Amino acid sequence: MRKHGGRVRLFVNCLGMRQTWQFGDVYGLDPELLNMVPRPVCAVLLLFPVTEKYETFKQEEEEKLKGQPQEVSPDVYFIKQTIGNACGTIGLIHAVANNKAHLEFESDSALKKFLEQTSKMTPEERATFLEKDESIRVTHESSAQEGQTEAPSLDEKVNLHFIAFVNVGGQLYELDGRKPFPIVHGKTSADTFFEDAVKVCKIFMARDPQELRFTLIALSKDSY
Repeated sequence: MRKHGGRVRLFVNCLGMRQTWQFGDVYGLDPELLNMVPRPVCAVLLLFPVTEKYETFKQEEEEKLKGQPQEVSPDVYFIKQTIGNACGTIGLIHAVANNKAHLEFESDSALKKFLEQTSKMTPEERATFLEKDESIRVTHESSAQEGQTEAPSLDEKVNLHFIAFVNVGGQLYELDGRKPFPIVHGKTSADTFFEDAVKVCKIFMARDPQELRFTLIALSKDSY
């Protein structure tokens, strides 16, 4: 798996999220490697290739769920992606916004301010607000260059896409700004969330078994 946890951690730290919880790479899906991930975990980011197989599945899933609406908690924070190449930022917002009760922020945190200002907005209104938020864009650009040697970007440019998995009210949600609504993946708990999210990630991988460009990042309380 490719490694992106360091740059994600740098980005949110620059936005004023304290390091009591941190993003870190999941090095593999074998049980011994999963056991290396600090616990508890409150969010999982998945970076995966957008292939024809995935796009076909996405369309079929959307049509199915339009006919069989899910029950989505009003407590879920969801933002649409209207900015090209911004899936990394959207994924981070989803991970952090749905775990504010666990996380701590600096008093001048741009991310905390953004979440407070958009808390009552619709997913579309949040997207419009993000388009105009210079603080997050500038912080992203500066953190992507700080101390890095491989010209990284949080937002991949080669048909790769970030999504987030979170636990809200005992339900496992997949949050993807390219989709019209959150996807419910069934019941979960604080104790089983990480394993439950990994199971769904394995399903993504199984759709494209020849693909190797998958990355998992966990938001954990204990330091990496």
